[in-house]
Amino acid sequence: MNASVIERLRASNLWTVAEVLPRADRMLTLVWWTVLILRGLLPAVFAIAMGLLVGAVQQKTNVLTPLAFFGCVFVLLQILPPIHKAVGANLGNRTAAWLYDKLTDACVLPPGMGHLENPKLTTDLTMARDFDLGITGPPMFISMDFIAGGLVEMVGGIASVVLVAVFMWWAAILLAGAWMATHWLLRESAIWKDRNTDEVRQAQRHADYAYRLAVEPAGAKELRLFGLANWVVERFRSRRQKLFELRWEATRLRERPLVWSILLVLAANVIVFWAMATAALAGHFDLARLVTFASAVIGTSMIAFGGLSWALDGTAAPIAAVLRLQGNMAKEGALAAGNESAQGMPAREIRFRHVTFAYPQANEPVLEDFDLTIPAGTSLAIVGQNGAGKTTMAKLLCRLYDPQSGAIEVDGKDIRTLGIAGWRSRITAVFQDFIRFELSLRENVAPAGAPDEMIRQSLEDAGVAHVASLDTILARGYPDGTDLSGGQWQRIALARTLCAVRFGAGLVLLDEPTAQLDVRGEAEIFRRILAATRNVTTILISHRFSTVRHADRICVLEEGKVVELGSHDELMAAGGRYKTMFELQASRFETEEQTLDVLD
Repeated sequence: MNASVIERLRASNLWTVAEVLPRADRMLTLVWWTVLILRGLLPAVFAIAMGLLVGAVQQKTNVLTPLAFFGCVFVLLQILPPIHKAVGANLGNRTAAWLYDKLTDACVLPPGMGHLENPKLTTDLTMARDFDLGITGPPMFISMDFIAGGLVEMVGGIASVVLVAVFMWWAAILLAGAWMATHWLLRESAIWKDRNTDEVRQAQRHADYAYRLAVEPAGAKELRLFGLANWVVERFRSRRQKLFELRWEATRLRERPLVWSILLVLAANVIVFWAMATAALAGHFDLARLVTFASAVIGTSMIAFGGLSWALDGTAAPIAAVLRLQGNMAKEGALAAGNESAQGMPAREIRFRHVTFAYPQANEPVLEDFDLTIPAGTSLAIVGQNGAGKTTMAKLLCRLYDPQSGAIEVDGKDIRTLGIAGWRSRITAVFQDFIRFELSLRENVAPAGAPDEMIRQSLEDAGVAHVASLDTILARGYPDGTDLSGGQWQRIALARTLCAVRFGAGLVLLDEPTAQLDVRGEAEIFRRILAATRNVTTILISHRFSTVRHADRICVLEEGKVVELGSHDELMAAGGRYKTMFELQASRFETEEQTLDVLD
């Protein structure tokens, strides 16, 4: 029984919040709890002080001491709340910062990225990411004041019950029972309980997404071009309306329990005040005791069901989400940790040996019993339809995921036996969704740092030597900042890769690296890439056959399997799938092919 009570207590929202506060700031938490308890006790102490003062006046004794005591308590009642609010706001900010630190660690530190693409973690991640922005509830520095207010009232109510018991033990039990019953009567229909269901969270998530679509610049062009303004607004309103409806239903559910709560509390107070009046008339209570007792009886009302549960739920839910994510993300993003050196790799070959891989929650594997050998120092182009597994191969090579079965071997060694950081230092890549840092041009090309001369040479090789000065911020939201076209950004990403090659990377992965360049720019940049990566292993993923034809070998993927492999001339002579796709694209872009012939 005791173990069960402790278990329920540990699962409560109050425990969740209380457990995190000292981790954020131990001293500030101690001050916050100390002031909270003092504030809770003061109403009962004030009732005692008022009784002592009235008694001194009634008995015509020295009133200086009770008056001074009364004044001190009164002053404390006035100054402690703003002090407590300031301490709580500071503690709330510190706690929010601590939680964001933990969330950042949970997202970034796992060596893999399965935790960021697992739909089971999306709801927790959404709640944890936005909890202190005022989107899903008040920021924590405000919530702390609500929590403090609720706890102060609870402590004050309990202190008043104890004081009532000094005068009339049965009255204390009756009043405490009546006010505590409001917690039980209203527990099932509380609005904040309905805010924490999967249905509400899903509606909140969709509403937040629609809101971001409406107010952020990323979707502005498409929303206007395709006439989606009303669609976004309606989508946002419908999700918000769902929340309002759930809250309204909760309010309606509370009507009957609220009536019973009022009747029960009213009856208890009538009985106690009737007994108090009877005792006073009978001469059992003098005026001083009557004042103290009446004040304490009124103070017991602070036990009543109030806003504490709402404030605790709104704060505890994201805290619990962050704490869950710490463990779940570490597990989902974990990779086998090797410790062998990757220095000089690949020197002989990279080999996919019977590799099978499926993404989290996917019904079918992307790659199944997949085999492919890539000689070191050569270029391999990978082509195929969307979903064939091209980008998945790149992710596995980067060890963003590990295969469920089979192995990827480098020079005969399973890459899972290599140190993750060491192996990744041998790889550089440009993905389709490459990152665009709102930082200086220098930091975009070499985030980890590099000599300026190396950065300039990489920019020149990528064809953007004069796009901006190295100190220019690549975002219009900053003084003297600038933005770039899609093609220019793609060249910046290529420059980042070429800079890494100069630092010693031995494997280059290019996933649609020239998708935003015209045919002339594509031909130019690919020649530059091949020249700069002549002595390293290069894997190119592209839909443009005018580009892939220049690779040493071309691999055609279908449904996660290699269906053709060879040079451009060999595959064209074979007359298979590659030739069909090449001729289909060539017929659509004949002008581009003619331009390439001129450039060649």
